[in-house]
Amino acid sequence: MKAVVIILDSVGIGAAPDAADYGDAGAATLPHCAAAAGGLRLPTFQQLGLGNIPALLPGGVPIAGVPLCPQPLGSYGAMREVSDGKDTITGHWELAGLLIHPPFHLFQHAYPSFPAELVAEFSRRTGRAILGNKAASGIAILDELGAEHMRTGAWIAYTSADSVFQLAAHTGVIPLPELYRGCEIARELCNPLKVGRVIARPFTGAPGAFVRTEERRDYAYEPEEPTILERLKDFGVPVYAVGKIEDIYAHRGITETVHTGHTSASQEQVVRFFREKSAGLICANFIDFDMLYGHRRDARGFAAALEQTDGFLRDFLPLLTAQDLLIITADHGNDPTFPGTDHTREFVPLLAFQPGRPGLCLGIRQGFFDVAQTLAAFFGLPPLPRGRDFLAT
Repeated sequence: MKAVVIILDSVGIGAAPDAADYGDAGAATLPHCAAAAGGLRLPTFQQLGLGNIPALLPGGVPIAGVPLCPQPLGSYGAMREVSDGKDTITGHWELAGLLIHPPFHLFQHAYPSFPAELVAEFSRRTGRAILGNKAASGIAILDELGAEHMRTGAWIAYTSADSVFQLAAHTGVIPLPELYRGCEIARELCNPLKVGRVIARPFTGAPGAFVRTEERRDYAYEPEEPTILERLKDFGVPVYAVGKIEDIYAHRGITETVHTGHTSASQEQVVRFFREKSAGLICANFIDFDMLYGHRRDARGFAAALEQTDGFLRDFLPLLTAQDLLIITADHGNDPTFPGTDHTREFVPLLAFQPGRPGLCLGIRQGFFDVAQTLAAFFGLPPLPRGRDFLAT
C-alpha cells in the first residue's frame, strides 16, 4: 500500500479569486504555456483528466492541445489556497495540512531589503560583508555582482517576492561548507522575523558565464505544528522524500530522503522508491518548471518540461496496483507569460489515480490541505484538524 504525491513546482492552472490582491489578476500558468507553445501534447495528463479542470474554474482558460476527456482514468479538480502567500513553503505546508496565517515575513524589494541589525550581526558572525541587499532575479544578480564578489569575497545576499533570504557564493571563493554554515547563521537570525526560507545558491564559472550548481540547499522555518509527514511517520508509515522536500519540511517527518537538483533525477528516484519499498508515502517535488522556466520566463521550455513529465507518467502509471494512490498537484503558479519573475497566486490542479477506481469530478477544493486529509484517511490515521478527504467524495 503506497501513496505517491508529485508536486509540479509552480504549475498553476488559473488565477485564484484573490489574485488581484497579489498583483496576479489574469495569470494562468498552464494554459498560457500551452498557448505560447502552440498547444501541448499531454496524452497521459489528458487521460487523467487535466483537460477537464479549466471548465470548473471561474473564467477558466482551456489548455490548448489538452481537451476534455469524457471518461478520465483519474479523478480531477482544482484547489484554492487559503493561506496567506504564494511561495514554496506556504504552498507545500498547506498541502501537508497546515494553515499559514499570518503570512511569513516579506523583506522590502528596494535597497536595503534586510534590517541593518540583521546585516551587521550576520557579517560579524561570518566575517564577510554582503553585496546586493535587495530583491533580484537569481541569474541577474550574479551578472551584476558576481565579479565584485570574486574580487572582495563578500556574500551576495538578496530576496524576492517570497519570504526568503538568499545567499549566493562562488564555490572557488567561498567553499560549500562555509556557504552552508553562513546559511545556518542566517536561518538563526531570520527566525525571530518568521522568514520562510534561507537558500544557499552556489555558483561557478567566470564573469559573463556564471552557472548555478545543483548544491542548492533550503533552510526552512520550523513548522509550528506537525505536518502529515510527521503524523504518518509517528503512526508507523514510512515517508520517502525526493527533490527538495526534505528542506521544505525542515527535515521533519522523513524516513529516507534523496536530494536531487533536477526533475529527471527526481523522477528516477520516485521509480526507485516505488519499486523497492513495500509501503509508505513517496513525496516528490519536480523543480524544473519553477527553477528553469517559470522564474526565467521561458514558456516554451515550461511546455517542453510538461511534455517530458507526461512521458514519465505514461511509464509510471502501469506500476501502480489497486492498493496504491497517485496524487498530482502543485504548490503555486509561476506564469512565464506574466510580467515580472515571481510566483503567481493561482488555483492548482488536482489529479488522483487509483487503478480500477473510476475517475470522478472533485470540484474546487477550498484549501490545499485536502491532500493531507486524504492521505490520513488512506493510511488509516485519525482525522486531521483541516481539510476533507477527496477520495470520500
